[in-house]
Amino acid sequence: MSRLNREIARLSAAEIVQHIAQGNFSATECTQHFLDAIDRANTRLNALITVAGEQALESAAAIDQLVQSKKKLGPLAGLPIAIKDGICTAGLRTSAGSRMLQNFVPPYDATIVKRLKDAGAIVIGKTNMDEFAMGSSTENSCVGPTLNPWATEFVPGGSSGGSAACVAADLAPTAIGSDTGGSIRQPAAFCGVTGLKPTYGRVSRSGLIAFGSSLDHIGPLTRSAADAALILTTIAGHDSQDSTSAMIDSGDYSTALDESIKGLKIGVCREHFGAGLNPEIDIAIQEAIRVLADRGAQIVETSLPQTEFAVPTYYVIACCEASSNLARFDGVRYTHREPGDDLEQMYCQTRAAGFGAEVKRRIMLGTFALSSGYYDAYYLRASKVRRIIKQDYDVALESCDLILGPTTPTAAFRLGKHTQDPLEMYLADIYTVSANLAGVPAISVPCGFSKAGLPIGMQLQGRAFAESTLLQVAHQYQQQTDWHLRRPVF
Repeated sequence: MSRLNREIARLSAAEIVQHIAQGNFSATECTQHFLDAIDRANTRLNALITVAGEQALESAAAIDQLVQSKKKLGPLAGLPIAIKDGICTAGLRTSAGSRMLQNFVPPYDATIVKRLKDAGAIVIGKTNMDEFAMGSSTENSCVGPTLNPWATEFVPGGSSGGSAACVAADLAPTAIGSDTGGSIRQPAAFCGVTGLKPTYGRVSRSGLIAFGSSLDHIGPLTRSAADAALILTTIAGHDSQDSTSAMIDSGDYSTALDESIKGLKIGVCREHFGAGLNPEIDIAIQEAIRVLADRGAQIVETSLPQTEFAVPTYYVIACCEASSNLARFDGVRYTHREPGDDLEQMYCQTRAAGFGAEVKRRIMLGTFALSSGYYDAYYLRASKVRRIIKQDYDVALESCDLILGPTTPTAAFRLGKHTQDPLEMYLADIYTVSANLAGVPAISVPCGFSKAGLPIGMQLQGRAFAESTLLQVAHQYQQQTDWHLRRPVF
């Protein structure tokens, strides 16, 4: 590896942008570095479904022209970024990890992609994912599973496993994922990177292929909280194309990173430290609590009493919304299509061939729960419990500034371990789904390693639209530790 390539591999997102602006290396050199890394490693990792080599180099050349002519640059000028394959990119295939959309090329960019491009970021490719974001391991993709860069016999998490593995393996300095029940934070924990799920409505969902419309969030996966703040500053803000987009101002999330956390109250959620939590995770989280206490944070105990009901509540609501959202994929317009003697047969054969087993399972569960005679017993009841879970957060966050706990009950599990037991896979989301049900922001940061050498993640959750506080605490923790700086030998 050349000196320049070694230098680029060590840099943060902000440093890459700064070096390109100063002319220390070009956007083309930087982009080519990551394209070369993808060329070397992606065949084995399967982190990216589509590589945008030609488009990325064209975008990089345009940035270099701006630098040479000393014209004003965007805040992300020259920064390569990988986009989850469930987010639309104009002229670049967007399959959502499904055979149903394996040849779909959107005619437009999602709002967040447009904002990234307007800021000068360079889309380097589309990352692998569980089909339609339904999964916790990235084993449900139509192009096969992504492997964990720390140990390739283990999963990277899901559904944004491709994005997390991409950043962990230095195939891109930053990536974008989506989070419906933990799909940014859980793979961030499994791959040893930082993953932020913003408040519902903070980041536009326009152009995201919907799984659960009231639960879906878009956010960054990065090497650090500082990089996450940089990306969030660009993608956050109201969007008239998204009716659920919050009409709340978004500022520069980097400005508060270095402020002291002395006196901040951090609530340790007692329900996240019971049966089912691996002792290695517990030890790592307790040490992280000590680090934050040493920085001046006030550690208090708090409670989210309805935690045990979060997983069943989530899977009823998510499956019901999936049943509704995926009805549009019928083989008539832009999706995969199977022949049939009549319309009904074409529908049946198209969906049988186009959807994978997990997607079919969730569609059927949702359709059943919404059917006549069962709506009140399942969907309506789940919606009421969801409101109570949101009230738990309101109460807890009256007495503390944020809530701390493990991101996952275990480190990454082996490929194939839970594929035959969906319930075990679903229970892996026990600590993450509540934030989606309540719509509050949450972040996962690396905080240690298991004896097997697999990363461990700590989760911080905060008040609605208080991303600055989460990023501030995460950054202060990372200033005192080096877990986020470690890279797999791959």
